Amino acid sequence: MLTLLTEGGEIMATSPDQARASMWPAIIFLLWTLIGVAAFVMQSSADLETLAKTDPHQARIWAEMPAWAWAAYGLAVGAGLAGALALILRRGSAVWLSALCLIAVIVQFCYTFFLTDLLAVRGWSTMLFPAFIIVMALAQTLYARSLQAKGALRQHPPSFPRSRK
Repeated sequence: MLTLLTEGGEIMATSPDQARASMWPAIIFLLWTLIGVAAFVMQSSADLETLAKTDPHQARIWAEMPAWAWAAYGLAVGAGLAGALALILRRGSAVWLSALCLIAVIVQFCYTFFLTDLLAVRGWSTMLFPAFIIVMALAQTLYARSLQAKGALRQHPPSFPRSRK
């Protein structure tokens, strides 16, 4: 049996199985965001001339992608990764980091779907995977908020005793 002290000073007891089980979503979010980081690195460093030989439309979209959209993409994967790590470490920052990831994902896809001709060229089915990405960012945010509501996230880093000289 694990005993946790909530912010209100209440004692909350959970079994080791419950504590372990609640870690699985955080691990899944971590693995998911690592895939996102890899995709960002591959896309931002892609050889567009080589890509243009196999997919000229995608190469053109990436070449014309404005700096704000790339920044939103980078912020989305960075905040998502940091949020997932914060979930694993049970830090309160998981909530705002996950929410920041969700907002950045939406901003990034605003460029892709509303400021390019991607939908006209490839059709609405191209929205399926980005919709899944948005759902995962939303799920991470909601999970972080649920842990916060249960008092399972620490709001402040632990304080260390100061050494006396």
